[in-house]
Amino acid sequence: MIRNTFPKRNVVAIALAAAFAVAGSPAMAKDVTDADILNDAKSTGDVLSYGLGTQGQRYSPLTAINADTVKNLVPVWSMSFGGEKQRGQESQPVIADGKMFVTASYSRIFALDVKTGKKLWKYEHRLPDGIMPCCDVINRGAALYGNLVIFGTLDAQLIALDKDTGKVVWKEKLGDYAAGYSYTAAPIIVKGKVITGVSGGEFGVIGRMDARDAMTGKMVWTRPTVEGHMGYAFDKDGNKTETGISGTLNASWKGDLWQTGGAATWNGATYDAETNLIFAGTGNPAPWNSHLRPGDNLFSSSTVALNPDNGKIVWHYQNTPHDGWDFDGVNEFVSFDYKDKSGKMVKAGGKADRNGFFFVNDRTNGKLLNAFPFVNKITWAKSINLETGRPNYIEEGRPGNPAAEADGKKGKVVFSAPSFLGGKNQQQMAYSPQTGLFYVPANEWSMDIWNEPVSYKKGAAYLGAGFTIKAIHDDYIGSLRAFDPTTGKMVWESKNYAPLWGGVLTTGGNLVFHGTPEGYLRALDAKTGKELWKFQAGTGIVAPPVTWEMDGEQYISVVTGWGGAVPLWGGDVAKRVNFLEQGGSVWVFKLHKS
Repeated sequence: MIRNTFPKRNVVAIALAAAFAVAGSPAMAKDVTDADILNDAKSTGDVLSYGLGTQGQRYSPLTAINADTVKNLVPVWSMSFGGEKQRGQESQPVIADGKMFVTASYSRIFALDVKTGKKLWKYEHRLPDGIMPCCDVINRGAALYGNLVIFGTLDAQLIALDKDTGKVVWKEKLGDYAAGYSYTAAPIIVKGKVITGVSGGEFGVIGRMDARDAMTGKMVWTRPTVEGHMGYAFDKDGNKTETGISGTLNASWKGDLWQTGGAATWNGATYDAETNLIFAGTGNPAPWNSHLRPGDNLFSSSTVALNPDNGKIVWHYQNTPHDGWDFDGVNEFVSFDYKDKSGKMVKAGGKADRNGFFFVNDRTNGKLLNAFPFVNKITWAKSINLETGRPNYIEEGRPGNPAAEADGKKGKVVFSAPSFLGGKNQQQMAYSPQTGLFYVPANEWSMDIWNEPVSYKKGAAYLGAGFTIKAIHDDYIGSLRAFDPTTGKMVWESKNYAPLWGGVLTTGGNLVFHGTPEGYLRALDAKTGKELWKFQAGTGIVAPPVTWEMDGEQYISVVTGWGGAVPLWGGDVAKRVNFLEQGGSVWVFKLHKS
């Protein structure tokens, strides 16, 4: 069972929305426009979106820091988040107008002078007692639009601040934290709308995607990601109109468990302007005990493609139908151009799913183009059928039904790989159009898992399962792997003793950057995987790096601070890495001039 293990003295933060005037800061900031955001992948003087571009490729064309020069990379500044509020730091900074905006644990956000690291202002959200974050008190980042910086909180609120002063402009409620709703993802901006999901699948919440007017916070549409729930559109006065239920009631959810069906959209979304589609991943169906909910349980553990203008689900692809392992399907769907076996270029998207398979789908209609394992050991399915798109299940790999046992208390225990923490979890992969490779921060681990009886109770953990996570190998768990999405072949890998929990950046300088829980920020050759540079940050890295240029120089930045789900849920694996220290800082690097 999950417990809120975070001390009240840390959770109940002092609300600070004060703005501190800083001499020399820009007198008038430039508003961030839709055009700016759509151009983010190409513009190198800023970082305006989560993923370094709406498609989520995490690729920068910058070349000053490259395979030859990276050895000269040195720190420029570091800023500590301070206080007792350490825990995991999974944030990706966004950068505009000489300012860096970075979120931190316990629903905090900082504005920093990007040249010096000097704090310009800080907002610290007042969190109530009784919040129920599943997997640490993390936050993955903010969105920029107009003169606003927008981020979500652990008590399921969405807050827009003036990016020059830190003052609250608007605040909207995403859900009832007492029912298990929370929010940890970085919002994205699409056509003037801020797009968000929700966290809380382990508490039987109803997953959904929302669109709000980014400047006012007023709802435009909402679309549930559990079959049978109604979607709505809203006019300028807040009046709502039904836009149809998601899917067909009881078509893939027998009985009434769809009413507390999970499928939380907790890892955010990407957007592709070419197809005008938002791609969101959905989490596990609730409860974990799959014997209680026969059927595929749409739209859980899936990729859903939504029309940003009205929230309509245009297509879906279910990565793990009838999920019984908590594999989720929230991992990012990255748009790229794919050359199929006939040599034809297809508008596609790639997703390294927690279930251990890498999926390539036509992003215009969801058709499966390719699927291959990106981890070595998978026990729940033999393969993915490329014709039907469905898994070829290994039936004995599903945890047993407690109702089939004499005492009805515990189903048959099964060995399962990957573990429910996944072949890849929240840590963002990268794609390089230069090499044509995906760079996937993978993990090789397993679990013993069993099912238990469970019933829904508001605000209580809703699992119906028990588990013990174990390492598969003595010498490594994590492995950064480069894959060709056309052939499914691994081009290279770089193993790591601890699990990899931080995202990846790749650049036109033939480099791949990523961090490790042991505290190293590393630069590898994008073609060979050879380590070319590393820096010890003093605490684990579970966040994705970014890069930009300023005054003719290229910079790299990463947020550091060990935590996230692994030390909370990792069992034997958590004990294996309990020597790692917490922290909380932002680091910035550039090339040393001799």
